[in-house]
Amino acid sequence: MMPGMNPRMMKQAMKRMGIKQEEIEATEVIIKTPEKEIIISEPSVSKVNMMGQETWQVAGEAVERDINSEPEINEEDINTVVEQTGVSEDKAREVIEKHKGDLAAAIMELQNS
Repeated sequence: MMPGMNPRMMKQAMKRMGIKQEEIEATEVIIKTPEKEIIISEPSVSKVNMMGQETWQVAGEAVERDINSEPEINEEDINTVVEQTGVSEDKAREVIEKHKGDLAAAIMELQNS
């Protein structure tokens, strides 16, 4: 928004210029780069369409997380996979590590093998 401009007038001006803005109810935005993830919790997200070109505006506090770090696998994760698949704890840990902490993928692999 432009400072000092009536929000209603701003909306009308944007409409005349062919600009549509839509607020998106988002709880989290994750931006993945080759080296890290940028996580924005409780963001303010707007989708702007200007002459067929979509752009996204995201505002909020960001936290960075290194992608290359090993996932933290706890006993609860292992027990969940064991209960769902009936495999040993060692096999469950091995498959969870293979899928970098993705329990659903680990369970699916073990159920399909």
